[in-house]
Amino acid sequence: MKEITGHTKVFFIIADPIHHVQTPQMLNRVFAKHQFDGVVVPLHIPKQSLADAMKFFKGLKNFGGCVVTVPHKMDVLQYCERLTKEASMMGAANVFRKHEDGSLEAHMLDGEGFIRGLKGHNHSVKNKSVYLAGAGGAANALAFALLNEGVAKLTIGNRTQQKAEDLRDKLLMVNSSFDIHIGTGNVSGHDVVVNATSLGLKDGDALPLDVDTLDTSQLVCEIIMQPKETALLKAALQKGCQIHYGTPMLEGQVELMAEFFGASKDE
Repeated sequence: MKEITGHTKVFFIIADPIHHVQTPQMLNRVFAKHQFDGVVVPLHIPKQSLADAMKFFKGLKNFGGCVVTVPHKMDVLQYCERLTKEASMMGAANVFRKHEDGSLEAHMLDGEGFIRGLKGHNHSVKNKSVYLAGAGGAANALAFALLNEGVAKLTIGNRTQQKAEDLRDKLLMVNSSFDIHIGTGNVSGHDVVVNATSLGLKDGDALPLDVDTLDTSQLVCEIIMQPKETALLKAALQKGCQIHYGTPMLEGQVELMAEFFGASKDE
């Protein structure tokens, strides 16, 4: 068991609720693997207490940074002096770190974590046609990451079409040459299909897309970790598709978080 001393950097994960989080356990294991003198502790912070918490963090001399999850991803930005390109573009962050001068820097790793998880399972989206279900916070992060990774075409499908159009417009402001379309749930003609909605978390959820249009040539990906096999993935297996579970996205993010917080990625 790692010894915590007065030299140990303290990191937190902030959320409301907090009981379900898996990141502290995983990140502490990565810190230990890299012999990084840091520890991650979960903090249950209600939305109305965030301002006080951020002031508290800035006053801590041995504070290293935070992992940020629901409902704080957007609100933390107003307390951070520095925003990375990803955090600025998406208007949200899932990590921030404290610099030597006391300033806080916010970053968003959802999309990059998804890509790293894919690569860890020998999947590539470069020059592929991708259908992305969803236009919320997670979908925004994945859309930017997919385009940065060099997809040939991105189709965004969402129950509220206006949100899909808003995301397309945001992406085109970054690069007007991106090939982006608005989808209807029909995923035929795409190499990769990604569910970036919360549909599938609960029994009885609607499917995020038309599974009748899946075919055996496609890779179908989830970001949902529990249940491991969502209704979408079960339908994809029945269609003979390759599938990619949600957990590798978190595993990829944990590695990136460790790097962002200063733990070396080198063994």
